[in-house]
Amino acid sequence: ATTESYTLSQHDALPIYKVRRLAMKSALSTKVLDNNMIVLDAITVDSYKTKTIVEMLKALGVEGKALIVTAGVDEKVVKSAANIPGVKTASVMTQTVTATDENGNEVKTDIINSTLNVYDILNYDKLIIVKTAVGKLEEVYA
Repeated sequence: ATTESYTLSQHDALPIYKVRRLAMKSALSTKVLDNNMIVLDAITVDSYKTKTIVEMLKALGVEGKALIVTAGVDEKVVKSAANIPGVKTASVMTQTVTATDENGNEVKTDIINSTLNVYDILNYDKLIIVKTAVGKLEEVYA
């Protein structure tokens, strides 16, 4: 039997940013299709209390590992969830970057600054995300 091997040349391979984008889209789609994504209007924590996050998770019926995603870094949510085993927080935010093109014109571009990654999305059972964070992800990955 003849065995043929094929290696991708540099021209055949997808650029890494496209591979990462596809992986993120796929991971998010998997959570939606499996009904493991919970979208909330907002997550507000008045003080640094782990009990507040525990009660929220119970009210949502979340058992097992949970990834809480906020729009921007919410220090109270991050610190309140830090002591709960199996719970992690991530944030999604956009920044506007201003640059000058070759003609001297200002060009503004929105970029995403996120601590959310594909591994965490797939590793945690439930993805709890704030509606504004969903909007920011849709802007980038839609």
